[in-house]
Amino acid sequence: MILCALLLLQAATETRTGEFKNPRLTESSGVAVSRTHTGVLWTHNDSGDGPYLYATDLRGGDRGFLRVSGAEAIDWEDMALGPCPLRGTCLYLADTGDNLEVRPSVTVYAVPEPEPPTGPGDTLRTTGAPAVLRLRYPDGSHDVEAIYASPRDSALYLVSKGRSGGIRLYRVDRAKWAERGVATAALVQTIDIRPHAEAGRWVTGAAVRPDGRVVAIRTYSEIYLFNSGAGGRLARAREACDIAGLEPGGGGEAIDFLNDSTLVLTSEASRRRAGTIHTVVCFSP
Repeated sequence: MILCALLLLQAATETRTGEFKNPRLTESSGVAVSRTHTGVLWTHNDSGDGPYLYATDLRGGDRGFLRVSGAEAIDWEDMALGPCPLRGTCLYLADTGDNLEVRPSVTVYAVPEPEPPTGPGDTLRTTGAPAVLRLRYPDGSHDVEAIYASPRDSALYLVSKGRSGGIRLYRVDRAKWAERGVATAALVQTIDIRPHAEAGRWVTGAAVRPDGRVVAIRTYSEIYLFNSGAGGRLARAREACDIAGLEPGGGGEAIDFLNDSTLVLTSEASRRRAGTIHTVVCFSP
């Protein structure tokens, strides 16, 4: 039986740190905080852009962009930083968007974290060749806009948006990257979040803390924190954190850990303003 999420929301400290200065960044749909290059945030657009990786910072500065070599961009929805399928640290790029839930398979790219561009005019470089994972879900097609790569077990996790049925957590073991053809993700659990379109309770992003012990899952209006246990199963750590109305037009898409207690959120642009960057600390009243 699935326990329903109680709507007892925590307060939060929220700071808008900047807006995206790069006019190309209109739909920031994923964000990753570099652990190697201090102050650098990586992000990408939603569908409608090419396979580009943008460098920015907490103020939204335009640091240029790189093309992801050999990749396609059908509907990129999230990104994560974590252990590569073989060695080193990779940026994972999730071409997993599927609003109509009809795609027979989706694609995730793993790119060794590159050197950041040097500034707004540095736009002609490419990344190294990515590892490519084509996958399906064991229970049919889903719209997935949230991924994270666990440093504890080197597995990739995907969280469904909740368009149909419950919000589900899937796992892809590291060994799957070496398989030919289309791999099948494993269903881990149905997560303790009740989807609700009118309340903005659809999952749009996820992140894992650098120690791998805490996972943050965001919707348009809330942040949920979970403890990560055996096999990647998640257990609610506390009540949801209220971020309703924080981002322009309700277009909040991405999340990552800036440090152990602070989260970074990015949003799409609205008609009147650029996409925003916020830091958020959830706490008990």
